[in-house]
Amino acid sequence: MFLPTTKEEMRQRGWHTLDIILITSDAYIDSPYMGVAVVGRVLERAGFKVGIIGQPDITCKDDIARLGEPRLFWGVSGGSVDSLVSNYTATKKFRNSDDYTPGGINNKRPDRASLVYTNLIRQYFKNTAPIVLGGIEASLRRVSHYDFWSNRLRKPILFDAKADYLLYGMADNSVVEFAKALDKGISPLHVKGLSYISKEPNAEYITLPSHQECLDDKLKFMDMFDDFYHNNDPISARGLCQNVDGRYLIQNPPAPYLTTEELDSVSALPFMRDLHPYHHKEGNVKALETIKFSISTHQGCYGECNFCAISVHQGRTIRSRSVDSIVNEAKHFGTYKDFKGIISDLGGPTANMYGYECSKKLTKGTCEEKSCMFPKLCKALKPTHKKQLELLRKVRALPHVKKAFVASGIRYDLISDDKTYGYEYLKEIITHHTSGQMKIAPEHIDDEILELMGKPSKEALVEFKTLFDRLTKESGKKQFLTYYLIAAHPGCEEKHMHSLKQFASNVLKMNPEQAQVFTPTPSTYSTLMYYTGLHYKTRKALFVEKDTLRKEKQKEIVVAKKERVFRSGFDS
Repeated sequence: MFLPTTKEEMRQRGWHTLDIILITSDAYIDSPYMGVAVVGRVLERAGFKVGIIGQPDITCKDDIARLGEPRLFWGVSGGSVDSLVSNYTATKKFRNSDDYTPGGINNKRPDRASLVYTNLIRQYFKNTAPIVLGGIEASLRRVSHYDFWSNRLRKPILFDAKADYLLYGMADNSVVEFAKALDKGISPLHVKGLSYISKEPNAEYITLPSHQECLDDKLKFMDMFDDFYHNNDPISARGLCQNVDGRYLIQNPPAPYLTTEELDSVSALPFMRDLHPYHHKEGNVKALETIKFSISTHQGCYGECNFCAISVHQGRTIRSRSVDSIVNEAKHFGTYKDFKGIISDLGGPTANMYGYECSKKLTKGTCEEKSCMFPKLCKALKPTHKKQLELLRKVRALPHVKKAFVASGIRYDLISDDKTYGYEYLKEIITHHTSGQMKIAPEHIDDEILELMGKPSKEALVEFKTLFDRLTKESGKKQFLTYYLIAAHPGCEEKHMHSLKQFASNVLKMNPEQAQVFTPTPSTYSTLMYYTGLHYKTRKALFVEKDTLRKEKQKEIVVAKKERVFRSGFDS
C-alpha cells in the first residue's frame, strides 16, 4: 500500500489528519531509491501518519492543501536531483525532458523547488506546523554557497526559504528523532544532523567566517568551506556556527551513520517500487525503468572527486548492507509480475567500494589532511573485492535472475590495488555483469587537471583498459568501455582538451562521443575554484573558463569526429 496522497486514501486508512506531510518536486515513486519515499516509510514504521504530495501545482491551493495541514511538521525536498541541475544544462539551457516527471516533459519542477514549496505552504497556511527542509538541494546549501545560476554567493538556504529547520545528509534516523521530539512537545534543537537559525551564537561550536566576510573576501570564503567540508564525519565533526546578517546559522554535528543492521532494516520496508496511481493518468516516469529492479548495496564514497558533492551529503565512509539482505531483496523481485529476470543495477555511488572500509576511519573518523585515494591509495585502506564476489555469485545463482548488471561506475584503481581479488572481480564483472558496456570515469588524462579533480593518473587507466580488453577477448563477448569526460573544469584550457583528444585516439583507440561541460554545483571544491579563481590548496591564481561558448568549444574539441586545428576564438 502506498502512503496516502489524497484525502480518499486517508479515509481508507481511517485517518482524518496526518502527522507529517512530505512535499517533493518528483512524482511520488515509492522506491528505496527515492529519498522522500524512504523518509516517509521510516516515519511510518515509527508510528506516524505520513502523506506525500509529489510535484504540487504552484499556481493554486489545490495540491498543497489536498491532504490538509499536518499535526507535527511539513517536510520539503527539492527532489532526488537538485532542481536547478535537473532543469538546466551546464551552459544554462533549459532541459525539455525530466526523468522524474510523468510523461517526461519538464513542466512541473520549479527552479529552487525547496524555496518555492515553502513559500507556497506559507501562502496558504498561516501559523502552520514547522517546515523542515531536507534532501540534496537543501543539504548542499546549508551554509553560504556559490550559486552558479545566479552567479553569486547566496546565504544559507534557511535564510532564503521560509522554513524553520533543515535536516542534512542521510536523515533516516534524525528525522524520526526530530518527529518524536515534536510529538512529545519538546524542543528538537538537540537532534544531530539538524540546522536552524538562532539569535545567539553557539560558543561550543566552530565559528565560521560570517556570510558578509565571505562576500567581501574570497579567501575567507575558502576558509569557511574548508571548515564546513572537514566537519561532516559523525565521529570527528564539531558543530558549526555562522553569522548571517546578525543572526546565526547553527549546524549541529552530523547524525551517526546507519549500521549494517539499520540499512538492512530500511531496505526491507514495504516499498511498492512503483509510481503512485495518482500520477498514472499523466504518463510513465522514465526513471522507474532503471530504479524499479535495481538494488543499492551501500552508501557513501571515499573517492572524494573534487567536483562531486557525495562527500558532504552521503559522507566519505562506506556503510554496506549485508549479503543476506541484498539477496533477499533480489529474491523479492520474483514476486512482481513484471520482473523479467533482469536486475538493472547492483551497486552504489561507486560499485566496487562495497564491503570494506579503513578500520582507523571507522573508529576515529575521516582524516582531515589525507585523502583515501588521492594522489595514491592510502596504505590504511586495504581494498578487497572478496565480499562483492560472494554477493554477485549468490544473486546470480537465484533461479529467477537471468542477469544482474553492475551499471554503477567502478573505480578501476581499486581493482589494480586489490592484488588478491581484483583480477578475479573484474573477470567476474566482464563475464557475467556487464551489459555490453562498462562505465568508468577518468574525466581527463592531463596530470595538472587530474590533480585539480582529485582523480587517479592516466597510467592507472591504461593498465585497466589493457586488462579489460584482454579479459573481454577471453570471454568471447563484444563489450567496450564507456568513458565519462569533463570539459571546462577549473584549470582546464583548450590545450588540455586537445591532449585528451589525442590520448583517446592514440592510446584508448576510440573517439569520445560524449563529454559534459563542468557544472558548478554547491558544496564542492571544484565549485570553490570556479568561483574564486584560486587553487583549492595552494590558493594561487588559476585559469577558469567562464565563457559559455568557449566551454562548449572545449567539449567540441574532444567529441569531434577527428582532431581539428582550432584557431583562437571560433573555427572559421
